[in-house]
Amino acid sequence: MNGYSYVFSGIDMMEMNYIGWANYLSQVIMKNPERPELSKELEESFCSTDPTVARQFAIATFFSDNREDVLKVTVPSLILQCSDDAIAPIEVGRYMHRTLSESTLYLMEATGHCPHVSHPEETVRLINKYLTTTFVGYTSNG
Repeated sequence: MNGYSYVFSGIDMMEMNYIGWANYLSQVIMKNPERPELSKELEESFCSTDPTVARQFAIATFFSDNREDVLKVTVPSLILQCSDDAIAPIEVGRYMHRTLSESTLYLMEATGHCPHVSHPEETVRLINKYLTTTFVGYTSNG
């Protein structure tokens, strides 16, 4: 199944069975089956969102193409790429790294799409590493 049919079927599922969609997608996004409480927390967050708003957000997110905008980015950028992410696979991180001229790519041990939730220690460690190695001696005009 290509990426587009996955998205279309996800939007269809959202309209037919919002609770089922929230349950399914929360597990796909978190991708930490050994910690089901994380998927449950995300599912509850989805279920507390108005389905109409969630659908509009999903369409805007999955059907937007911002590759031209990425070419305009001129600031140093950190890319934290999870090792197994169904929403943004490793190829996406590599593309962003190739395209963003001043980027740093860290491939994380974390899995899923929300490392700040599932692996906060690794996330903080890599952000700190980036800040201390990239911005040593950096001064801002702001």
